[in-house]
Amino acid sequence: MSNASTFARKSKNILDFKILISNLTNPTLLFFVLGIIATIVKSDLEIPRGSVKFISLYLLFAIGFKGGQELAHHAFTNEIIYSIFFGLLIASLIPFYTFFILKKKVSVSDAAAVAAAYGSVSAVTFVSAVTFLELQQISFSGHMVAVMAFMESPAIIVGVILLRLYDKDADEKGSIWSIIQHSFTNGSVLLILGSLVIGLIADTKQAEGIKPFTTDIFKGFLAIFLLEMGMVTARRFSAFRQYGLFLSLFALIIPAINGSIVAFLSSLVTHDIGNRFIFAILAASASYIAVPAAMRIAAPKADEGLYIPMALGLTFPFNITVGIPLYYAIIHYS
Repeated sequence: MSNASTFARKSKNILDFKILISNLTNPTLLFFVLGIIATIVKSDLEIPRGSVKFISLYLLFAIGFKGGQELAHHAFTNEIIYSIFFGLLIASLIPFYTFFILKKKVSVSDAAAVAAAYGSVSAVTFVSAVTFLELQQISFSGHMVAVMAFMESPAIIVGVILLRLYDKDADEKGSIWSIIQHSFTNGSVLLILGSLVIGLIADTKQAEGIKPFTTDIFKGFLAIFLLEMGMVTARRFSAFRQYGLFLSLFALIIPAINGSIVAFLSSLVTHDIGNRFIFAILAASASYIAVPAAMRIAAPKADEGLYIPMALGLTFPFNITVGIPLYYAIIHYS
């Protein structure tokens, strides 16, 4: 082996190690861990529910607005169209194939709800991915925020269709149209899409006036939000353990497969490293906000003690510790 090859291999290993350490020592992740510890030791630490809701809305607003501003600085190209269609395809295929895997072990209602959660996306995981890219000084296109927003609904719709096809006792009050309508009028989806549009049409000079609010304090609010997510995860995880090893492995392996495959395939749509990374993390993430809200209507028999802890307790921490450096390495070296 030549000296050049040896040096390249050592440099790659050092870079991978630095990425892993950077992710594990990210303050936002450490606050998530602190939330878990606080619950385990039965601390009286508590964040008021109203504050958590405000922070959730703030994060969605800031993501959407910044994405709209970025999109305003770019011409509307074929890549944007292809990216949106690629995102819609991902969000439709993942719940379809995962439903049939899950149906072998859990009820049809639970399979549909879990499949919808894993086909949809997590805005908080998206934010963590954006923070990672910023640390690596890698940019991504503003239209990826729109892609994320569009990917919320298809998985919910596919999950409901599969529920109707395979569960004859499904609640008919949750019609396909009502679920589609709910998907687009859901507060989180509406806010991020609305903020995206506002950021797109807002005057650039006027938008500078709220930049400190949308940018400078963003990571601080994210850290507090993840502290709360850590406490929620620890509280709900005990309800999930009754379902056994199968679903634990599902919550770890399926996201890794989805993210890795999309990390490769995204090169067919874009060659931008940041955009490809966002695609991979969206494919690997699982929704615990929009999907539970929709599935309460569409699949009232589905157990929230199953799909929420899976998404929050296993998939989310897996993605921000192992998944993010894994998908980045696949993209960087493929």
